Amino acid sequence: MNANTNYRDAGIKEKVLTGKKNGIAVVFGVILVYIIAISLIIYGAVAMESVGYDENGYEIYEFGAFGGTALIVGIVLACIGWIPCCGLRILDPEEALVLTLFGKYYGTIREAGFYAVNPFCGSVNPAADTVLGQSRDVKKSVASAIKLTTDDGSSSSQISVGGKSKKISLKIMTLSNSRQKINDCLGNPVEIAVAVMWRVTDTAKAVFCVDNYKEYLSLQCDSAVRNIMRVYPYDVAPNIDTTGDGHADDGSLRGSSEVVVERIRQEIQSKVSEAGLEIIDARITYLAYATEIAAVMLQRQQASAIIDARKMIVDGAVGMVEMALERLNEGGLVNLDDERKAAMVSNLLVVLCGNHDAQPVVNSGTLY
Repeated sequence: MNANTNYRDAGIKEKVLTGKKNGIAVVFGVILVYIIAISLIIYGAVAMESVGYDENGYEIYEFGAFGGTALIVGIVLACIGWIPCCGLRILDPEEALVLTLFGKYYGTIREAGFYAVNPFCGSVNPAADTVLGQSRDVKKSVASAIKLTTDDGSSSSQISVGGKSKKISLKIMTLSNSRQKINDCLGNPVEIAVAVMWRVTDTAKAVFCVDNYKEYLSLQCDSAVRNIMRVYPYDVAPNIDTTGDGHADDGSLRGSSEVVVERIRQEIQSKVSEAGLEIIDARITYLAYATEIAAVMLQRQQASAIIDARKMIVDGAVGMVEMALERLNEGGLVNLDDERKAAMVSNLLVVLCGNHDAQPVVNSGTLY
């Protein structure tokens, strides 16, 4: 695998064509050629002279000096003068065009302008008819597209039935594949969607090193998300090692989103570098438990929140009871024996830990 990759990297390198912005000159040159061709044809026709009649009475014409040659040259120029126009190329900003000549890589034009290249060059872009989710570089209307999705709906590429431009966009684009259902490290099914910002950096690798660089990127994104998702739990869980250092940590999909997306970005980048693509950023756009366990996990979260709240309430109530006993002992206002202290502690805890406001009962008599 490494040998093949090195061979491709060594054999396919982007060659940027410069000094080819001669489109205007070629246009004026073609116009001049046709002016000359028409002039020669007219001259050749006018130079014909009558030399007599044949036996049937038809008038015989012959070309004058250089008349025949001028007519032939004019016709030839008129027939082939349009060929240089086949090499005219117009590029907008942040676009590129990969050219081949008789099956060999000819070069890439990347700067905006009006170019004149070899008229026998052809443009190559195997991903011209492929549309990724939220990638606005190719398709403007989805009415004439056929959507191809896998059984789990993970792929969001579309194949257009019409012809498309062979230009390669160098803009920063966004790939947002459909939601995926993946099991986290605890086996809980989780639905996640990730948006990836990417762009083409090496047009030669993008065109020649992979069959379709857009579909390749989409599949690698799905694979990377699945690989990283299986390492993390949805919420913080005990005895889970997400970093691979052999020690448990607090990593989770919900609490460590920045770390998770950075690992996803690095995972994708390691796979698509040989396709001449750069992954700029990745972001989680949707994260939730799958529908079949969402209600149960919500109850679990609610129970955990209630337990945490109760712990805080009990800790606060015990502290308040201790403070009340200390204040009473310091001031010497009331001397309480152990039985009365226990009763007071019980009453205070009931009042402080209750869910409702206490309803006091006033005793108008003696305690004994």
